[in-house]
Amino acid sequence: MLAAALLFACMGALVKLGAPHFSSGELVFYRSFFGLLVVYAMVRRSRIRLSTFHWRPHLWRGLSGTVAMLLFFHCITTLPLATAITLNYTSSLFLSLLTVLVLKEKFHLPMSMSLTLGFSGVVVLLQPTLAHEQFADGLLGLASGFLAGVALMNVRHLGVLGEPGMRVVFYFNLIATLASAIWILGEPLHPVSLPDLPLLIAIGASATFAQLFMTRAYRTGHTLVVGSLAYATIVFSALFGLLFWHEHLSVEAWLGMALIITSGVLSLKLSPKIQEKT
Repeated sequence: MLAAALLFACMGALVKLGAPHFSSGELVFYRSFFGLLVVYAMVRRSRIRLSTFHWRPHLWRGLSGTVAMLLFFHCITTLPLATAITLNYTSSLFLSLLTVLVLKEKFHLPMSMSLTLGFSGVVVLLQPTLAHEQFADGLLGLASGFLAGVALMNVRHLGVLGEPGMRVVFYFNLIATLASAIWILGEPLHPVSLPDLPLLIAIGASATFAQLFMTRAYRTGHTLVVGSLAYATIVFSALFGLLFWHEHLSVEAWLGMALIITSGVLSLKLSPKIQEKT
């Protein structure tokens, strides 16, 4: 999970580097396309069958994840890297909320307090630390977290259905490639030069290996420990933002991020457990 967290932070930094040259839609397309090539090669080598009867949850996971990624990549280009990633990581709060609603569980006081703590962190992170013109981008980042929570809900459902992690990652990259290709047809395309290829391939490879490592961690490790370590992405991103873009976060920003991380860990501990097929 720590390796996945580092790779997700690397992907965010690479997207920020590519933002002056490509639109968010183009970056989503190249990230998904090159990721698809990587995971397809791994599928062929491991001889995992790609046929599935569960196309509907794959489709919902792919579409919600693609829109979440479009919003997330946009926010990376307009907000400090750690802020954009923290807002995207509210997905664990939304996942806990959706899990309770879908499983028809009653809210209990600890869960309610945990979610309240998390969304208080969102308010602290957005209001005092973003300029007025960045507030709308902050809300888009929050929307990316909600849609990422929907995508994670579908990933969890696919795990219950017994779908292998590599098959889940393959179909996500396939759907994201097709959906983003349709999206960028409506906007002017930027030419890809030979020097751009290493950056675009690195975005796809880092994201795909991060997904595979994360899937492996969740399937073999303790959910609470793995979910807690996932927040190391925020720390890595803050370091990258400081080193490469001199992004200094305020005390309020760190406080808001700490509240969101604490709430996310508590939500993982308190949310209803779903038994996956093995």
